[in-house]
Amino acid sequence: MSFKSLKQLTAGIHACNDALRDGREIERLFIRKGNHGPGIEEIITRAKERRIPFSFVPNEKLDRLTNVNHQGVVALHALISYEELEDIIPFVYERGASPLVIVLDRITDVRNFGAIVRTAESLGAHAVLIPEKGSAQITTEAIKTSAGAIGRLPICRTPDLDRSLRYLQQTGLHLVAATEKAEHTVFQAGLSGPLAILMGSEEDGVSEELLTLCDAKLKIPMKGSTGSLNVSVALGIFLYEAVRQRAAV
Repeated sequence: MSFKSLKQLTAGIHACNDALRDGREIERLFIRKGNHGPGIEEIITRAKERRIPFSFVPNEKLDRLTNVNHQGVVALHALISYEELEDIIPFVYERGASPLVIVLDRITDVRNFGAIVRTAESLGAHAVLIPEKGSAQITTEAIKTSAGAIGRLPICRTPDLDRSLRYLQQTGLHLVAATEKAEHTVFQAGLSGPLAILMGSEEDGVSEELLTLCDAKLKIPMKGSTGSLNVSVALGIFLYEAVRQRAAV
């Protein structure tokens, strides 16, 4: 899909600085390699203050993003407003419910991301948590694949996934990871209480660093010769088991 078709770009030093100063939602900034000067430095400073990811890219990439005079900087605007995890969890508890959060590690395919959010929303999850870097961008393709669920389920973004996982544990959530390395299956675990389910990419799985934080590592029993499931399908099995156990309590 072409970024140009989104019509959600701001190009130019002054325009990007204004967008940052006005608090507009920005997904990512693209800055030409070697581009310096007060205006660019101000953009970088504001991006860091607002925890907005930015990348230094060749001028040719900026030319592909937009046909206007971009002056070496382009802002890609978010198609949604991200929500704060620290607002979601207390709100769920105040309603007398047990939080159910989906955490994604290195899920970069936009269609997988859309399918995950669709599954999560349909089975009653309260939020999806993603890292600022190394995650799929929310594009119109992701929104279409989610059947609109991206607009209905809170999406939270964090600059430090490790710290956010610790926050979930501190607020009472049981953190489980889906991994083929596990000894126990998802059907052998207690999933009826406050829960965060950590899913990794099909290629790399959950990172070792994050696995060490988890309260439990679980797998889906496989009978055939296929080694793994699509991540959205795997999440559906985990979520369905959690929902089944919650209904029995």
